[in-house]
Amino acid sequence: MKVLVACEYSGVVRDAFIEKGHEAISCDLLPSESDLGKHYQGDVTDILNDGWDMMIAHPPCTYLSVSGARWYYHPEDKHLRYEERRPHPMHPNRRQLQQEALDFVQLLLNAPIKKIVVENPISVISSRIKKPTQIIQPYEYGHPTSKSTCLWLKNLELLQPTDVVEPIWINVSKGKRMSKFHYDTYTLPKEERGKIRSATFPGIAKAMAEQWGKDG
Repeated sequence: MKVLVACEYSGVVRDAFIEKGHEAISCDLLPSESDLGKHYQGDVTDILNDGWDMMIAHPPCTYLSVSGARWYYHPEDKHLRYEERRPHPMHPNRRQLQQEALDFVQLLLNAPIKKIVVENPISVISSRIKKPTQIIQPYEYGHPTSKSTCLWLKNLELLQPTDVVEPIWINVSKGKRMSKFHYDTYTLPKEERGKIRSATFPGIAKAMAEQWGKDG
């Protein structure tokens, strides 16, 4: 099966499919961190129509994640409807960047590929495009951490848990806790922290290859 893993430079998902015998290639604007398989460094739209059987896409969540919602509107306009709020004075272009990110997600969802997966954390995709098909957690696939991951699926079965474990939490202040995974990466430089947190957990990648690749 020909598999395109879009917006991935870690190579984790691509390599999981290669290990199962599939012809998988990753694509990102950054070079791949793994030399196991082929990687196209460039715009995914360059190769989107190249006859893929499946695409697993990880669009950047910078302007999609709900965690940055406060930066999209003026702090004095909280009482107004979203469309009536002024842009944030420190980030006047953020709404436009978010719309461009949503347009990119829609392009991926509409790609001429039979089987499609779009992956993202909890984000505005749910309210602006459509709700996810399912939400998975790393602790369902052998990793003791909590990180809600949304999947939008086309012509694919739900991804089934393979190894459910207890997530590990760190108490950071009174009444507040953080998953150990996020705690351990919290003090890293922003760019390095972002790379580690955005990579797909190997247990999830393995489940994808084993379950979605079996009918290829």
